[in-house]
Amino acid sequence: MDVPEIADRLASGGGATDSELAALITAEGDDREAVFAAARRVRDREFGKRTFLYGFVYFSTYCRNECSFCYYRKSNSIDRYRKTEDEIVDLARSIRDSGINLADLTMGEDPFMIRNGYENFIHLVSAIRDEVGIPVMASPGAVPHEDFPKLRDAGADIVACYQETYNRGLFADRRLGQDFDYRRNQKVWAMENGMLAEDGMMVGIGETVEDRVHTIREMISLGCDQVRAMTFVPQEGTPMELSGTVDSVNELLCLAAMRLLRHDVLIPATLDVEGIAGMRTRLDAGANVVTSIIPPASHLAGVAQSSMDIEDGHRCADYVISLLKEIGREPATAADLRREFDRRKARL
Repeated sequence: MDVPEIADRLASGGGATDSELAALITAEGDDREAVFAAARRVRDREFGKRTFLYGFVYFSTYCRNECSFCYYRKSNSIDRYRKTEDEIVDLARSIRDSGINLADLTMGEDPFMIRNGYENFIHLVSAIRDEVGIPVMASPGAVPHEDFPKLRDAGADIVACYQETYNRGLFADRRLGQDFDYRRNQKVWAMENGMLAEDGMMVGIGETVEDRVHTIREMISLGCDQVRAMTFVPQEGTPMELSGTVDSVNELLCLAAMRLLRHDVLIPATLDVEGIAGMRTRLDAGANVVTSIIPPASHLAGVAQSSMDIEDGHRCADYVISLLKEIGREPATAADLRREFDRRKARL
């Protein structure tokens, strides 16, 4: 297949068959570079050089779930922490003051935080809104339908809940004991309640190329304003500890495909897989958001990489911003992101 022609057609607003998308996300050599170049061209046309910055506040590593890929699964015998509300508000204030645009409030499905209709988590969201005043992403896991209006009223701008795969059989093997449709509907319920939604896929958990194409299609067709891909990193003490991983170029090609399928979607370049070293390759694949920025000395963990580049300051805002400027990109402001979110919410 003529991969550059497929990429150019998508960049111009045309469509592609599943077999053409499969060719695009398995491209090699010059064809691969043509895919990335088309994705960057679309990204820059839609957003210019602005890059949004998200601070990662993984405030509780307790979880009731047994996901086969996750270091923080309930049965894994590891040290865990849960930050207090005052600590979390102070962390959010510090990331705001450093130039980060959004606080991503992430936790495992912590029984303490979800009791009484997610009372503690919802109170935390409203505290960030009232005391810090920057956009908030809520990443609390799978939330009952009736609690979404409370999340909205507390001030959540966007709800993140990653499906990881839209292959139902593989989902059942990876998110053990969880309901596929209930998790999928998290995104639907967020949008029905006037919030934006983020979905995500994991690359290298046993899926086929066809599975990747299907997952990308599903995430885009669902209407999420933010979608991501992350390369699987084997975690100690999990059923997939010895599973091995795939080359992260597979993740990059999935990011590029997402950009070419929906030109204005927000796509994160995560620091949680390859640390700061992986930021530029993801931006070069069409991403326009940098996520998982973590201040040093905050005693916060990452997810895929619990400690990489954190304490040496290479995942802090100053370092990220300096590297962005080196490659000719500009950090967005919190006001930029607020306008972007408001415009997208109006469409809902």
